[in-house]
Amino acid sequence: MLKGIHHAAIICADYTKSKHFYVNILGLSVIAENYRQARNSYKLDLRLPDGCQVELFSFPSPPARPSFPEARGLRHLAFTVDSVEAFTAYLESHRVDVEPIRVDEFTGRKYTFFQDPDGLPLELYEG
Repeated sequence: MLKGIHHAAIICADYTKSKHFYVNILGLSVIAENYRQARNSYKLDLRLPDGCQVELFSFPSPPARPSFPEARGLRHLAFTVDSVEAFTAYLESHRVDVEPIRVDEFTGRKYTFFQDPDGLPLELYEG
C-alpha cells in the first residue's frame, strides 16, 4: 500500500538561483547537498516541515520542458500553507509574481499559483 509522497524531483537550469529560491524564499530545509562528478550535477535534498521532500537537480544544458496547465504529465506541485494571503504577500515582497487568489469550488479553500525560477507552476493551498 502507498503511504504518502516521499519527494518530488525538479531539474533546474540555474542551480544557484533555484537553490536560493527553494531554500531562502520558500524556506525548505537542506537535508543534503551533493556534487556528482560523473554527471557534472548537483543534487540538493530539501525537506518541508511535514517531512515531504523536494530533490533539486542540476544538469549541464537540460532541455526545456513546455509547461502548460492542461498538458499531459505533472501539472504542478502544491504546498500547504496556513494563510494563502500571508504567504502571497511574503512571496510578493521577494518579487515573486503570484496569480490572484481563488477559492476551490468544491472545498471552499483558498489557493493561488506562482512559478519557480524555471517557470515550474507551484501552488499555495490553504489547509
